Amino acid sequence: MAAPPGTPRLIAFNKPYGVLSQFTPEGRWAGLKDYIDLPGVYVAGRLDADSEGLLLLTSDGALQARISDPRHKMEKTYWVQVEGEPDEAALEALRRGVQLNDGPTRPARARHIDEPAGLWERIPPVRFRQSIPTRWIELAIREGRNRQVRRMTAAVGFPTLRLVRAAIGPYTLDGLAPGQWRPLLVEEGQIRPEPAKNKRRLLPKT
Repeated sequence: MAAPPGTPRLIAFNKPYGVLSQFTPEGRWAGLKDYIDLPGVYVAGRLDADSEGLLLLTSDGALQARISDPRHKMEKTYWVQVEGEPDEAALEALRRGVQLNDGPTRPARARHIDEPAGLWERIPPVRFRQSIPTRWIELAIREGRNRQVRRMTAAVGFPTLRLVRAAIGPYTLDGLAPGQWRPLLVEEGQIRPEPAKNKRRLLPKT
């Protein structure tokens, strides 16, 4: 995969709700071209349109394969708001692996967390049922099946209301507002972020 001179090897993007993991819009969903105007970069691992958070894009084909191929077992960490209040037994089931219609999942990391500090409001907001409480959990998996996290929480009786990918391996959302991206410079195995950039401002001025 050849990239034009000066194209970043790897960028981190905070994908808003309602945006596809592709540059072309489709139906009611927006595309990445509304936010990222860079030639020669490609998505490394997808994120559903109704999910939010970290999406990596790269101009390096080998790096794209390493990030997106489940055989490399790069851990992906999610903040998950679920309907109901999962007990320790539900978390332990997620840790051991749950049975889905396409087979059992691999063991995962799962724990209760408070609502993540500084988390932005989703647009549109999540629809709650006032009679049912919600809870945040952190779930880390090393697979990439279609809508896997949502299916896992449903399998233990707690449907996902909101899903935010917080990290992929060593790469995190730190410092990125929705719709912002930043280059990640890879130098001798060390990742050094540059200042965040955004094509379209999504957050109100304060």
